[in-house]
Amino acid sequence: MTEKKSRPPKRAESASSPSFEELRQQRTAFVSSFFKKGAEITDELVKENERLRGAARKLEAENAALRTQLKSDDAIREALKKIEALEREKDALLSQFSQAEAVTSTFTARYTEIEEELANLANVYVASYQLHSTLRLPAVVQHLRELLAQLVGARAHAVYVADEKRKQLVPVSCDGVDMDRVPRVQLADAAEPPKGGAAILERVFLTGVPHIEEGSLSEAGFDSPAACLPMRIEDRAVGVIAIFAVLPQKERFMAVDFELFKMLAAHAATALAGAMLYSHADGKLPGLEVFRDLEAPRSG
Repeated sequence: MTEKKSRPPKRAESASSPSFEELRQQRTAFVSSFFKKGAEITDELVKENERLRGAARKLEAENAALRTQLKSDDAIREALKKIEALEREKDALLSQFSQAEAVTSTFTARYTEIEEELANLANVYVASYQLHSTLRLPAVVQHLRELLAQLVGARAHAVYVADEKRKQLVPVSCDGVDMDRVPRVQLADAAEPPKGGAAILERVFLTGVPHIEEGSLSEAGFDSPAACLPMRIEDRAVGVIAIFAVLPQKERFMAVDFELFKMLAAHAATALAGAMLYSHADGKLPGLEVFRDLEAPRSG
């Protein structure tokens, strides 16, 4: 007997297969959900991009500000360095100026001293020239008065000449005071030694040491002369110049006065003695015979 071919068993249809419509709806839902999710992601990406761009712009602005600040700080540092350099330069210039000023002050002081010395020398030269410019006794006495009044500032003074026979200092000229008020001075070996101003005159005549007040001259007078100057020819005393009072503006003697006093002590006596001899000879000069006694020059 022929066997019949058996058919495969049919698969059990436990669940019904989705229909086409359902598949289409599922596909449509999936696509819609996919695009919606993509749109949301895209929107988020756009927003994040905008946020990042804003942050980038902010960082760029901050970077630019920092660069500007750095440039400003560099400029400030450079300015501070320049200021420090200028301060150092200023200090150096001030130091150089101070040194130059000190040197200038030294030169100015020295220049002033030289000017004063030259003025003193000029005054001494003028005084010496006036004393020896003539042999006429009245002119010599007048020149001596002018020197004492104009260059020394003497308001009252007298010129004494020694009388060897009577051993007295006799006033022969005065100015600013009457001759009757000018006392004669009795020299040593007198019964009564002189006192006050007369004692000063005697001491100056005998010792040859001048008497000059170095302090205030406001108290000067007959009892306390402002200055007494010996008149000597070599080692021989011939008289004294006495300054009893000075002008009000003359508060004390200056350096130029001391130089003039030295000159008067050295030259007044020779000028007066020469004028006295010339006057005694009636203005006649001796002949050449006075040169005969001079020592003849020795031959080599």
